[in-house]
Amino acid sequence: MGKTLAGKVALVTGGSRGLGAAIAKRLAHDGAAVALTYTSSPQKADEVVLAIEAAGGKALALAADSANVEAVKHAVAETVNTLGRLDILVNNAGVGAFALIDQFSMDEFDRLIAVNVKGVFVATQEAIRHMGEGGRIIMIGSVNSDSTPFAGISVYALTKGAIASFTRGLARDLAPRGITVNNVQPGPIDTDMNPAEGDFADGLKKIIALGRYGQSDEVAGLVSYLASPEAAFVTGANLKIDGGFTA
Repeated sequence: MGKTLAGKVALVTGGSRGLGAAIAKRLAHDGAAVALTYTSSPQKADEVVLAIEAAGGKALALAADSANVEAVKHAVAETVNTLGRLDILVNNAGVGAFALIDQFSMDEFDRLIAVNVKGVFVATQEAIRHMGEGGRIIMIGSVNSDSTPFAGISVYALTKGAIASFTRGLARDLAPRGITVNNVQPGPIDTDMNPAEGDFADGLKKIIALGRYGQSDEVAGLVSYLASPEAAFVTGANLKIDGGFTA
């Protein structure tokens, strides 16, 4: 089979570990040259780059905190300068903070908005300056944008709800330019931040229809499809991948 993303260049924010690392590796496997940003894990980012290169791909790691506007702008510019173009942006970088609303600190609120909302806006605004027909914007949101199964996630859900709405609006804005915009909304996925084993996970598994956590590679497969030519008629969609968690 041919490489569906051959000749394309992708930027994955927050690509040093977890979902971001899996997405970066999958896009590279499917033929794209991949830049990935990281905030505090240079060693992890280098490991992703080395894995991609060992498999015959091309990758670039860039230090950029998504809460820092200038750092995000620089990451987009450096991707284009080094890899020659930009076709695919995966807005994966995100943070979580969880507490009841009367216990939620303003510092935590500001950080969530800065990374989960403002960072996505800045990366998208900068990326589309370099995209042409066939460009792809792919958000990594959350099922919590419209499903909050337990207390303490209201502010996190607020940020992911913003991304769901942003996706729909951007699809209208960018359709005349041939750029699609879609939002992947994972449910419980097995990562370092949310492991599939333990008391918390055992409780969640009881309300997941398939009875298990998802794997990062499963989410990466959906992202790769949305980045491919096959998904040219998919835009403005908020697509859940949650094993029936919200069924």
